[in-house]
Amino acid sequence: MKQITTYTGKKVLVLGLAMSGFNAAKLLQRLGAQVTVSDVKPLAENQEAQELQAAGLTVVTGEQTPDLLDAGYDVIIKNPGIPYDVPIIQRAQKMNIPVTGEMELASEVNQAELVAVTGSNGKTTTTTMIQKMLDKDRSVGHARYAGNIGVPASKVAQEVTADDTLVVEISSFMLVATTTFHPHIAVITNIFSNHLDYHKTRASYVAAKMKITVNQTADDYFVINFDNPEWRELSKQSHAQVVPFSRQNLTQDGAYEQDGVLYFKGEAIMPASEVKVPGDHNVENALAAIAVAKIKGVSTAAIQAVLRTFGGVRHRTQFVLEAAGRQYYNDSKATDMEATEMALKGFKAPVVLLAGGLDRGYTFEKMIPAFKDHVKAIVLFGQTAKLLAQTAKEAGIQTIEMTENVETAVPLAYHLSAPGDIVLLSPANASWDQYPNFEVRGDRFIKAVEHLTGKQEEA
Repeated sequence: MKQITTYTGKKVLVLGLAMSGFNAAKLLQRLGAQVTVSDVKPLAENQEAQELQAAGLTVVTGEQTPDLLDAGYDVIIKNPGIPYDVPIIQRAQKMNIPVTGEMELASEVNQAELVAVTGSNGKTTTTTMIQKMLDKDRSVGHARYAGNIGVPASKVAQEVTADDTLVVEISSFMLVATTTFHPHIAVITNIFSNHLDYHKTRASYVAAKMKITVNQTADDYFVINFDNPEWRELSKQSHAQVVPFSRQNLTQDGAYEQDGVLYFKGEAIMPASEVKVPGDHNVENALAAIAVAKIKGVSTAAIQAVLRTFGGVRHRTQFVLEAAGRQYYNDSKATDMEATEMALKGFKAPVVLLAGGLDRGYTFEKMIPAFKDHVKAIVLFGQTAKLLAQTAKEAGIQTIEMTENVETAVPLAYHLSAPGDIVLLSPANASWDQYPNFEVRGDRFIKAVEHLTGKQEEA
């Protein structure tokens, strides 16, 4: 860990706990800051707050009102989920108090070479592929992952050394709070229209994503998907060396697929069909990872070994088990239409789809082609069930069932399926109308499948 004095003696307010805030607070204390933690969850129910209080930090629980700032703070580290338009942040900005995030803090103390991955979809899978490739057959140091993948960057940054590589998954929420964040290799998997309730406009969302490369120089690398004209144009904003990837063979300057084979700058890597995780979107993720690995000099054999054995990340087109001729997949992380479309396109067998969730004001007409081509029957739940049912009817799906939740959807899906079919949870919506997060929703799906089949989830 770099020994910095930036926060020594400074009064720092950490807004919001969870894993990122908890670890940021502990790091700040180690750096000599006077730390106050504010979290909306009551102290009696808040284990993290209790632990920080016992460690000597000031803890304030309850509503985060603007008068919290009356104590006078030099810096605010906010949870990524707290938007900038809440009153306390607006007041902080008027008072010229710097507002930053846990990822920025982590990058300030990080000694390892930094690789950062963002995108609307595919971030976690790509991050994991890259980490595995960079760690494969490594003789010095290790490759670690952290960030939005579920491992706090501020914790891992204290542990890695200059011999290591830190691969971070970074969301738009995290990126918008960065100022000096500077990865040696930055990756954008794709950019669609996500989180507009947070960013307000697509232009703001895209600008947040592009902050991943804003501090890069000609000594760095910017790996970006070239399969969309907008993304190709965005690449021109970077001062780094652009290394493109394309599943549509639109460039051969980086990683690309041609006639079913994955290449890097003319070198054949492996057939696309040998990538273990299903779907064209995972071929794109593999190409992004290949580009990073080749920049770092990883051998083709090591890349092949990872892509032929890596079975996917939990909740992301995750193979659960096979029973009675049916394959069950958990894609609970598909919280938008694009992710579900990609998942459906990854299967050649008929799909019985489980979908639905939080109503964010979207309609689903754009899903009609994917429904027509891939969905045999659909089981719907949550706030968007009726909207999705209308879309399914327009797509010509004959079998449409409505049910209470994911747990009750599983036995219905079984009865609507036949041997050889895919039973896929890919909701196309956030989970918050019924579940705390997509992980809980996916876990409930897995438990329901295990209960139905009498088999255990495959490792």
